[in-house]
Amino acid sequence: TRRAFGEAACRVAKQVGYLSAGTVEFILDEQNRFYFLEVNTRLQVEHPVTEMVTGLDLVAEQLRVAEGDELSFGDSPPEPRGWAMEARIIAEDPARNFMPSVGRIERVRFPQGPGVRNDAGVYRGYDIPLFYDSLLAKLVTWGRDRDEARRRMLRALGEVVLDGPHHNVGFHKWLCAHPEFAAGNLSTRFLEEHFRPEVLRGADASRPRLPLGI
Repeated sequence: TRRAFGEAACRVAKQVGYLSAGTVEFILDEQNRFYFLEVNTRLQVEHPVTEMVTGLDLVAEQLRVAEGDELSFGDSPPEPRGWAMEARIIAEDPARNFMPSVGRIERVRFPQGPGVRNDAGVYRGYDIPLFYDSLLAKLVTWGRDRDEARRRMLRALGEVVLDGPHHNVGFHKWLCAHPEFAAGNLSTRFLEEHFRPEVLRGADASRPRLPLGI
């Protein structure tokens, strides 16, 4: 199925003469039949996942193409190694239908360690405005298999410190710990079938502890 995805994506790009970084998206049904969804003619928010499993720097490759150079890997991209997953850390309140949140970040610390990558653009004292996307950071973990990547993500999420606005770190922890998610039983209806705001009550779900002055 993965090979068929890749071949179909390349056919789409060649048919329209597209030459740059981009993503062709498909949707898969219960019978493993897939259908074209859209083309994103740019780097995706999830591009660190590809970089983690291939070792490529997609931004550098995009610049090479823009300068008229060949791709560093020619016609044979490296085979994916292991698994990676990404959690978008967003200023929003999962308990209120994921309503965007604004305010000043009073304290922030992102996790580190083997197989952990943080692409963040915020800092202590940063004011989250009304006018832009509410994405704060992208937390990415890599593992030898999906479960190792998932367990590393759970550990990393538990080390995030983000005081100030509401955010979705607690939601991601709930999701990564859910047995159906762990088993890979996923669909576009996953939240509709499993998520209720009550599952986050009493936890550090959307607004963590008060700042400790560090």
